[in-house]
Amino acid sequence: MGNCLTSLTNRPTPTVTVKNVAPDPISPPPRPPLPPRHVSPKSGVKKIDRKTIEALVEQMNRERKGSLVSERRPSEVELPIHCGTQQLPEEIPVLVALYNYDSRAEGDLSFFKGDEMTLIDHSNGDWWYVQHLRSGECGYVPRNYVAERQTIESEEWFAGRIARNRAEVLVQHVNLPRGTFLIREREADILEYALTIRDGDNQEGGGSVKHYKIKRDRLSGEFYITQKRRFSTLQELVQFYIKRADGLCCKLTVPAPRIKPTRNELSRETQTVWEIPRDQIQKIKKIGNGHFGEVWSGTWRGVVEVAVKMMKVGSMSSDAFLEEARIMKKCYHPNLVKLYAVCTKDEPLYIITEYMQNGSLLHYMREGQGKFLELKALVDISAQVANGMLYLENLNYVHRDLAARNILVGEVLGEPAMPIVKVADFGLARALKSDGVDGYIYEPKEGTKFPIKWTAPEAALKGSFTIKSDVWSYGILLYEIMTKGAVPYPGIEPKHVIPMVDGGYPDDAVASTFNLRREPAFAYRFCQDFVLVAVGGVRVLQTSPWRFPRPPMRDSHLPSRI
Repeated sequence: MGNCLTSLTNRPTPTVTVKNVAPDPISPPPRPPLPPRHVSPKSGVKKIDRKTIEALVEQMNRERKGSLVSERRPSEVELPIHCGTQQLPEEIPVLVALYNYDSRAEGDLSFFKGDEMTLIDHSNGDWWYVQHLRSGECGYVPRNYVAERQTIESEEWFAGRIARNRAEVLVQHVNLPRGTFLIREREADILEYALTIRDGDNQEGGGSVKHYKIKRDRLSGEFYITQKRRFSTLQELVQFYIKRADGLCCKLTVPAPRIKPTRNELSRETQTVWEIPRDQIQKIKKIGNGHFGEVWSGTWRGVVEVAVKMMKVGSMSSDAFLEEARIMKKCYHPNLVKLYAVCTKDEPLYIITEYMQNGSLLHYMREGQGKFLELKALVDISAQVANGMLYLENLNYVHRDLAARNILVGEVLGEPAMPIVKVADFGLARALKSDGVDGYIYEPKEGTKFPIKWTAPEAALKGSFTIKSDVWSYGILLYEIMTKGAVPYPGIEPKHVIPMVDGGYPDDAVASTFNLRREPAFAYRFCQDFVLVAVGGVRVLQTSPWRFPRPPMRDSHLPSRI
């Protein structure tokens, strides 16, 4: 095996010779500076000592004596002398794999959970170049699949920055014992952590969940839940409460399972290349059909599951198609469907996105297992959509077609079921521009069609779309969610909806319900203006009214608090 350091410094940059082809019309923008899912408390990775790496790699090559890399699992490969009890030099960071990973392209490195690697190059924030300690192979690994050894990021019980309700779902998985736990970063204070514990032995899931603040002394750096018990590290805190409850609801038993993160790209090589060859896509099953075309499930290179949106020939101009792709490719959020690639060289045009195995939320609630969702899950779905729409709002985008049919359902966690949902179908989404008077606004071209029952009156009558137009649509979506797929304004033709809404409230609405519309449940200015309180076993919002009848999405966001 050749020297990995030499491979790093001398490896050629992949090039493609293209003749008489126009530049890629949707070259990707710089990736936004979002942190990885698991954020290490360390400020960064130590600078690598080049001479130490050269000596280490030369030693490894001598020990291997030119032998070929074993085809066995890494756990079955004989350890080199520098692995195991012999410690590596401090200048070389050692990474540990958090999940299994199968190579998707040339240059990627496959590994199993628990494997260790030395970090050689971390100049690419999303893909790190490493050397596998057992096999000696070098290659790229996804950043959010590994962590530096002996940091809290590498601990099985550390969940990073996840929402409170998501933490509750993880500890309530079926067949997990009482005391199942995780530690997460608090959203309200990045210097504090929270301990989430399952308090119950219900083998079918559910049971009560307790949350404890883990504070940190600003001077000594010690961690504590109560002042009388202080610890130098979170690891020491966990080990203490594994042995005794000492005031907690119970002793800690086993870590909750982690959610394997999704990637923002198909592979490292597609990180900056959005146009991919059509023959790399294998269509498997037709899963949807709409005005603009068909949606298929499929694979990329037979490895990665994808959804393929095939546009009907002539149904959409290439400019409109590329505009949808431009919007999608700028969006990196857990509650927005990810765009992987496009195929625009021939008809039909393809948009390649992540695959959501349970289809649209509307179909899932009407005909799938969504018919049995409990109220807690419905509220959680609503919060996830609000999170995704908040992100779009911060980018000054208006969706214009927010409805249950355009929300996709992926993995379903826990028992009772808690689905992960993502906002999809950006076909009508557009960037807002400031008019200097009404703030950010979008005025579509004449003849543009809109889903009337989900469109705000001012948008339908005047053609002016703002963030608040999406908030109106979000309200209609809430009706769909809480009724598990019922049609809005039942029995009313679309052409009569806007005049009826503009003329007043529904005939069968009692006065108290109408008055609440002036002070809606999400009427608050800042996230800090409300708390979640328990009412009849269900968390509900306790808020102060705000003078505006319909706030923007950022003020209808549902954050989590201790």
